[in-house]
Amino acid sequence: MKKLSQWIAVGALCAGAGMVGAQTLPEPSNVLQLSSSGTVEVTQDLLVMTLAATREGSDAAAVQTQLQQVLDAALTAAKRQAQPGQLDVRTGNFGIYPRNNKDGKVTGWQGRAELVLQGRDFDRITRTAAQINGMPVSQTGFALSREARAKVEGQAQSEAIANFQAKAQSLAQAFGFQRYTVREVSVNSNDMGYAPRMAMMAKGAMAEDAQIPVEAGKSQVVVNVSGSVQMVK
Repeated sequence: MKKLSQWIAVGALCAGAGMVGAQTLPEPSNVLQLSSSGTVEVTQDLLVMTLAATREGSDAAAVQTQLQQVLDAALTAAKRQAQPGQLDVRTGNFGIYPRNNKDGKVTGWQGRAELVLQGRDFDRITRTAAQINGMPVSQTGFALSREARAKVEGQAQSEAIANFQAKAQSLAQAFGFQRYTVREVSVNSNDMGYAPRMAMMAKGAMAEDAQIPVEAGKSQVVVNVSGSVQMVK
């Protein structure tokens, strides 16, 4: 029992010493929190064009079959023009929905199928869209490709870091310090583009063979740098 009591006493003493040590750690002082950013504007290089077909009828299976036939034909035609990165073809939304009367009773069915053309070759995409029968253009918009974003992200990052350093030095001197050292810092980026900016088109507004004129807008690649610095005399 005596030895056990001694161990308990020693353990309590060590724990107490640890608490005292933790309490005597100095609080951070002369630490400055700040943030900065770098922005590069770049032309959007990705066209996203959605073609759509709608069908209605009293039988859901018949409506679905009609949409599948239109979509299959459109896919076959679009794939002939496909080229990776320049014109990629994929299906969009496909759905069949009941049509109800005012009493909630199902009186028929309506469905919609979409085909999406996407890529950097605007001329190829618009020509292909104009050649597809039965699926007029429903939406069109622009975005920034990963390749284009990667090219300017480094430039925006360098600008953000330079702004952070200049801001830290200026503020340190304003507070009466000669210089600073970085304590911690985080860097993150985002695309402030209109991604993709969609413009709805009125049903029947485009003739079957008419090529839609398109013009890309701008996106902003923004890199943010934030953190804290230690101001030094």
